[in-house]
Amino acid sequence: MSFAASPLSVQFQASKPLSLRFRACAADVPDFFSPSGISRSLFTCHFSAEEAVRYQLDALMFNDQPRPDYGIEVMYRFAGFDPFERSTYFGPFFDLGQFERFRRIFHHSSYRVLLGHRERKILSSLNVKENCFKQRVWIRGTRPEEEEVFQFTMVQRVGGSWDGYWLTESLLHDGDSFSGGVAY
Repeated sequence: MSFAASPLSVQFQASKPLSLRFRACAADVPDFFSPSGISRSLFTCHFSAEEAVRYQLDALMFNDQPRPDYGIEVMYRFAGFDPFERSTYFGPFFDLGQFERFRRIFHHSSYRVLLGHRERKILSSLNVKENCFKQRVWIRGTRPEEEEVFQFTMVQRVGGSWDGYWLTESLLHDGDSFSGGVAY
């Protein structure tokens, strides 16, 4: 199985060897990625909102497997923003159309706790509307005393080639994560 072709279509299976932990399925969707090997040509199966959050967190837990920043690639594929518009995915307006800018934010001090995290706990889940779901998650990172809380906002698309898919509208840090600024 080639992970390079389908980083968004992740299904984590902890009981299997690392090389077989991810499962993929295909759908025909537009490609907004650069020619650097990141492609949206394969996308997720119809996951529930809870499963979509769990798959993203699983990918971030094993961020550098099977290659560096693979988990961030998975997050980018679940991202529900227009790559040609400024986005509030992380709170403030950012130009996230280029994967490299998106990737850099995950390496910022408040989001890096997600990369390779050791433990997580769902604090709350709420179906805001029929097609909007929010989940707050506590994360324990790999560094001593590294704990943060994040809120996922998932939106289910209606109509078109994205019909029924749960995409991440925002991933917000509980706190002032950009008070010192961020070079993206």
